[in-house]
Amino acid sequence: MPLSIVLVQPEIPHNTGAIGRTCVALDLELVLIHPLGFDLSDRQVKRAGLDYWPHVRLAEFASWEAFLAERGPREDQLFLFEEYAERSFYDADYPEDAYLVFGRETKGLPAAVVEPLRHRLVRLPMRSDRIRSLNLANAATAAAYQALRGRLD
Repeated sequence: MPLSIVLVQPEIPHNTGAIGRTCVALDLELVLIHPLGFDLSDRQVKRAGLDYWPHVRLAEFASWEAFLAERGPREDQLFLFEEYAERSFYDADYPEDAYLVFGRETKGLPAAVVEPLRHRLVRLPMRSDRIRSLNLANAATAAAYQALRGRLD
């Protein structure tokens, strides 16, 4: 399985659409963990994903637990992105089958996801202390390019 971007309970449809577009561009899978804050048929999802949305390799799971049960990822595949993580995403070694995991736009990842995997947290460093985090679509795109560094033409 190639690299995947995992969105846990995303809330904003156009972010998911834009991330889907990134997934198509980089040949990544998009994994959505329910509940979603919108319906996938929402026109904003499709608008942000443009006419690329039908080409998204999409997998959906009813919950984080269902994802873990079905996929059974190794711990070294999981990279949980949170702004409070100590380790920079530049310092991680990403296997080809990594899962880049992002939480909700307003609350981040649920504690039930983070607590058993706290040692798998990474962050995107920022120079300014005027903001807490980047837009989800921007963060996911930056993370995907970093994880694929050296593997792209």
